Amino acid sequence: MLDLRHMTAFFDFFVIASGASRRQLHAMSDEIDRVLQKELGDQRLGIEGYQESRWILLDYGSVVIHLFDEPLRRFYDLENLWAEAPRVDLSEALAGI
Repeated sequence: MLDLRHMTAFFDFFVIASGASRRQLHAMSDEIDRVLQKELGDQRLGIEGYQESRWILLDYGSVVIHLFDEPLRRFYDLENLWAEAPRVDLSEALAGI
C-alpha cells in the first residue's frame, strides 16, 4: 500500500497486489468488494478491467486498488512510478479493523 496523501489530491492510497490467474484476480476483486462494501460500508465508485482480468482497478474514492497479473505489474511498475510515496504495512493498517 502506498500513501499518496501528500503527493496528489485525487486519492489517498494505492493498494497494489498480484494474482496468478484470471480466476484468482476475479476472486480477489470480488472479496475486496464484499468486505469493503458489505462489511465496512464503503461504496465502490468504479471498476475497470474486470473482464480482461490482467489489471483490475477498483476505485473507492480515497483508496484505489490495483490488481495485476505479474507481467503487467512488472510492465507498469506503479511502485517505481510512485517511488517517493511512503509504503504502508497493510497488515498494520488492517489490525484496527
